[in-house]
Amino acid sequence: MQRPDWAPDTIDIERPSAARMYDYYLGGSHNFAPDRAAARAMMAAVPEAPLMAQANRAFLRRVVQYLAESGVRQFLDIGSGIPTVGNVHEIAQRVAPDSRVVYVDVDPVAVAHSREILAGNDGATVIQEDLRRPAAILAHPEVTRLLDFSEPVAVMIVAVLHFVAPEDRPAEVLRTLRDALAPGSHLVLSQASDDGRDGTGERAEAERVYRRTDSQLWFRGRRDLVDLFDGFDLVEPGVVWVPQWRPESPESVEDAERAVFMGGVGRLS
Repeated sequence: MQRPDWAPDTIDIERPSAARMYDYYLGGSHNFAPDRAAARAMMAAVPEAPLMAQANRAFLRRVVQYLAESGVRQFLDIGSGIPTVGNVHEIAQRVAPDSRVVYVDVDPVAVAHSREILAGNDGATVIQEDLRRPAAILAHPEVTRLLDFSEPVAVMIVAVLHFVAPEDRPAEVLRTLRDALAPGSHLVLSQASDDGRDGTGERAEAERVYRRTDSQLWFRGRRDLVDLFDGFDLVEPGVVWVPQWRPESPESVEDAERAVFMGGVGRLS
């Protein structure tokens, strides 16, 4: 396979990437044949896969709009993925031009394209780091340069937690992040859930597909997600299927569980 000019030399373009599969679900072009093959296998097992990505992206947009209108001016988006229309900085800076955003992703393609998009934007930057290394994220010079943790920060962990295994102790990861935050900060979470879905076969096949990548899937239920907001006050309507979080129209919440993702927002008192 010929390596495109935009693909960093350090990445294995023969191995599917969860970030590039997500880009494919959203109709993006920064993916390779192995990514598309794995994504199509996922769609064969779970036909809602593109809907999942789109519903989750819409959730992110509504949440950032809500936070920016509520006065939040700092955003730490961990697991930000490959840039598509409707990035956090576009939404936040449209509401408040002085908003500052740091993107974090482990995928080199996501980081490289984020750098291109953010060139010339003094209020946003990107770093390559792993959610499972929260202390390294918090201490990164670009993070400390742009974000003031004595003031409220919104930590966005959207469509990422289902790639964090139980042995990686997600609750401890979130506790490390929470302990660095000032009162008035927010935590935004969403992840794949099989609550109320009779999809044992779907789940097994989805897990099999993602074993081809560097990111295995770990489904969690609503109770698990609520527990991960430890120390935060949940913002209404709490942890719900993502189309149900402050929907823009009644029609958008029909068959909300088909979105597969559950999410919520918590505020630190």
